[in-house]
Amino acid sequence: MSTSSQSPAYILMQASGSSKIQLDRSMINVVKLQSYYFPWKLEQKLSRFVDYYNNHRYHEALNNVTPADVYCGRQREILTKRDQVKRKTLALRKQQNLNTRVT
Repeated sequence: MSTSSQSPAYILMQASGSSKIQLDRSMINVVKLQSYYFPWKLEQKLSRFVDYYNNHRYHEALNNVTPADVYCGRQREILTKRDQVKRKTLALRKQQNLNTRVT
C-alpha cells in the first residue's frame, strides 16, 4: 500500500491523533489475527481497515463523528442536527409522560 503524505487516508488517520494508540492496536489485530500469504492481500485488508476507520467508525475523541466528517468540515452540522433530534425527542417524551400521568 503506497500511502503518500498527501493522500486523504494518511491525513484522516493523522486527524485523530488522540486515538493513535487505538488505531495502532486495531491495525495490529488486523495484521496478527490472520495469515497473509501474498502482500497484496495484506494491502487490501489494510486498505479496507483504513476506509472503515476513517469513514465509518465513530470516534469518541471527535465527539462521535468520523475523521472524514471532521476533515471535510461536516462535524458542526452533524452535531447540530443530533442536538436538534435530541431536544425534539426529549420534548416528545416529556409530553407523553405528562399525558400518561393525567389520564
